Amino acid sequence: MAFEIPGKMDGTRPAGADLSAAGNQYKFVKLNTTGQVVLCSANTDKPYGILQNRPASGQAAAVMIDGISKVQADANLTVGDKVGTSADGQAAAYVPGTDTTKYIVGEVLTENGAAGELVSIQFDCAGASRGA
Repeated sequence: MAFEIPGKMDGTRPAGADLSAAGNQYKFVKLNTTGQVVLCSANTDKPYGILQNRPASGQAAAVMIDGISKVQADANLTVGDKVGTSADGQAAAYVPGTDTTKYIVGEVLTENGAAGELVSIQFDCAGASRGA
């Protein structure tokens, strides 16, 4: 079962799009060019954090930047997998040294059974680096 231990949070930035749909919560987000929170939309995006709430456009987005968070999985993930964002903001497994164009920001702590289910990851988006 997925769990959380919040670390650094940012609730000061507005959502740059309508993120109120239930399917957007617990996905990776990034900052747009005006500093607003939007969903990651490419697997090469540098995540800012994981969305914790469901804000409408212009409302404050609660984003966990580091800690242990629930996140939606892009596929079946196992404990120890290194992850970053997929093209739709879910957590995807990447291999350091192989997936060199993607940002690896965390490690899976709990497993899931299928894509779209929640897993827990320990992560740090502030210290994100490519999987070189």
